[in-house]
Amino acid sequence: MASHGGSGMKAILEAIQQGLDAQAVVFIGNNKNAGAFCIATQHHLDCHHLSTKTHPDPKQLDQAICSILERYQIDLLILSGYMKKLGPITLEKFSNRILNIHPSLLPNHGGQGMYGDRVHQAVIDNKEKQSGASVHIVTAEYDQGPVLNQKIVLVEENDTVETLREKVKAVEGKLYVDTLSKIIKGDIILEK
Repeated sequence: MASHGGSGMKAILEAIQQGLDAQAVVFIGNNKNAGAFCIATQHHLDCHHLSTKTHPDPKQLDQAICSILERYQIDLLILSGYMKKLGPITLEKFSNRILNIHPSLLPNHGGQGMYGDRVHQAVIDNKEKQSGASVHIVTAEYDQGPVLNQKIVLVEENDTVETLREKVKAVEGKLYVDTLSKIIKGDIILEK
């Protein structure tokens, strides 16, 4: 699932083409103009646009998302810049099987309202020496689920929001692929 460009999704789909022992089966996006739809189409995924425009009632939207995921019998749900909170039906049905990537070293700079450049600005404002990305389990609270894997990037004195964003973005796709590879090999065990 993605809301914008889906760069993490693209890295995963390319890794599957190169031999990662996984299969991508369906894409759900809440922004029909998102670049992620193009990526999903290029990789021959079934695509679905589900949003408050298609389902104004939050419970109906949650049920529609869950129904599609059940229909495709997914094992893992990967969020790649999906900017909406998942509903309780989906969270319960796929508990401990929904992954997200966050542009910081969680638990630092996570939580509601902390995304994208806001995270990078907070790192710079705090004069931190390290930042990075974290793959974590999605729960009902923003960025509070168990962290499965992280990649550190160094923050230099002259870094700006833009340069830090690019550093973190450069490691996110690889981190997501590495995390999936470890799950597939059994090096990371997801609780049932």
